[in-house]
Amino acid sequence: MNKEAGLRKPIGGKESSSPMAVMKRLWPYIRPVMGMVLLGLLTMGIVAVSEAGIPMLLKPLLDHGFGSKSSDHAKWLVPAAVIGLALVRGAAQYASGYFLSYVTNKILLQLRLEMFERMIHTSASFFQRETASTVINAIVFEVNQILSVLSSVVVTFVRDSLTVVFLLGYLFILNWRLTLIVAVILPAIGWLVSKINRRLRRLNREHQTLTNELSYIVEETVGGYKVVKVHNGEPYEIGRFTAMSHRLRGYAMRMQVSGGFAQPLTQFLASIALATVITIAVVQSANDQTTVGGFVAFVTSMLLVISPLKHLIDINQPLQRGMTAAELIFGLIDEPAEPESEPEGGGRRLARTSGEVEFRDVTFTYGSVDRPTLDRVSFKVAPGEMVALAGPSGSGKTTLVNLLPRFFDPRGGQVLVDGVPLTEYDLHDLRGQLAMVSQDVVLFNDTIAANVAYGQTPDRARVMSVLTAANLADVVAALPDGIDTLIGGNGMRLSGGQRQRLAIARAIYKDAPILILDEATSALDSESERHVQSALETLMKGRTTLVIAHRLSTIERADRILVMEAGRIAEQGSHAELLRKDGLYAHLHRIRYQQQAA
Repeated sequence: MNKEAGLRKPIGGKESSSPMAVMKRLWPYIRPVMGMVLLGLLTMGIVAVSEAGIPMLLKPLLDHGFGSKSSDHAKWLVPAAVIGLALVRGAAQYASGYFLSYVTNKILLQLRLEMFERMIHTSASFFQRETASTVINAIVFEVNQILSVLSSVVVTFVRDSLTVVFLLGYLFILNWRLTLIVAVILPAIGWLVSKINRRLRRLNREHQTLTNELSYIVEETVGGYKVVKVHNGEPYEIGRFTAMSHRLRGYAMRMQVSGGFAQPLTQFLASIALATVITIAVVQSANDQTTVGGFVAFVTSMLLVISPLKHLIDINQPLQRGMTAAELIFGLIDEPAEPESEPEGGGRRLARTSGEVEFRDVTFTYGSVDRPTLDRVSFKVAPGEMVALAGPSGSGKTTLVNLLPRFFDPRGGQVLVDGVPLTEYDLHDLRGQLAMVSQDVVLFNDTIAANVAYGQTPDRARVMSVLTAANLADVVAALPDGIDTLIGGNGMRLSGGQRQRLAIARAIYKDAPILILDEATSALDSESERHVQSALETLMKGRTTLVIAHRLSTIERADRILVMEAGRIAEQGSHAELLRKDGLYAHLHRIRYQQQAA
């Protein structure tokens, strides 16, 4: 399945990536800055009018300025007018650039903030479906394609379209017969561009997909550099990257061939028109139907029309790239956010739960998988009780605890806290009751204090207290800046055990009534585990704790053990009770005991 397919969604209607559809979606962002937009359009209009002013000045100069002593004023007024026209044109160009740069950067900022906010609030299934590189491309890079469309493309389109209109109007006034010849060329050019557009749009979509796949290869290689080096995987990764880069180059060249074909054809059609105009103008001149000044002004205007027409043709490729980027951007913006609560629940507030948790006939299935990951699971956890989840890999332990913070919602049954279904609670209040430490530690490129108090303003005394509880106080004291030390991306400046303990310190700092520990002590040595277990035991008093663990010492401390198998609870009871049953738990216990003894 294409990773990008889930993110890219129709912008609206059948022609989802048409310029009109994009402008319709952009209108709410444009409307607040319409004043600046109108000023930009006005100044671009002045630039367009000044373009037509050049041949207007040439006609009287050629007709009356040469060899005519009675028209001395034309000899001096026309050059002065040319200088004045250049000044007006330059000032208008600068002003239009400023006004529209203000507009585009304002819209860019709003789009980027809205995309990031929607990404933050979307469901966990989104992050399972999309790669990080796809999301990064959309938020950081692809939004710049929209900026390109809004700045260079729109500016060129408006300014050069007005220039063409004004020049054609002047051409019609000068000689309407010759102008009709020019007018015939324009529909032919339009037809040509429409034919090329369809192929360019398809190539741009495929090019974007390959770009995301190339980014993903880089992301995987950077994230797994240790595996790459240990397994001598450099040639394999270079081969993957090279093959994808060659495919990307191929699509880029195909886009260039398709897009570049329009310009020479346009120039060829324009040259036919120019040759025809010159021929007819010579015939008219022979019959005294035109003057030298009129002919030169007409040809000059016609040549001036060709340049903006070329610009209008050249915007086709960036315009199509912008349309493709728009699909990705608005696909992310349209991504559904997490449901805060059921409509009838009213977002029930939850200041602090007692810690009672109940799973009632809970069923859950990932996507289109036939076998349910959880199959009618029911159990209840009393406030302050520690429940361990045991069982082989794939039995549904992690999925079960992921339902509690509503990373996912069950397909059947209910999860309740204090006797109330989770869907009725305000989502932020619900998650405020939970602290979670998983096997895959996530830390941020910030200070130790900021990581410990993540989401809150750090209380330095409290930070030091929880670091002591997590057996990290001595480690932090040895660092050059103490709790203000930056730990690098995902805590790369700390050891594996230190990173795990820092994540546990974050959970202790939150002081939540419900704790979820998913292999929380997996990366700790025996000495560190002893200190952390002591801190956790103190923390767990009066709090509900769900523990997924393989270490016997962790499981044996639990008040109750739920043994999962194929998405169901196969056994439950205390450690001693389950050993006496000599069932699945006793079998797993013997295997782990032998492994740990070894």
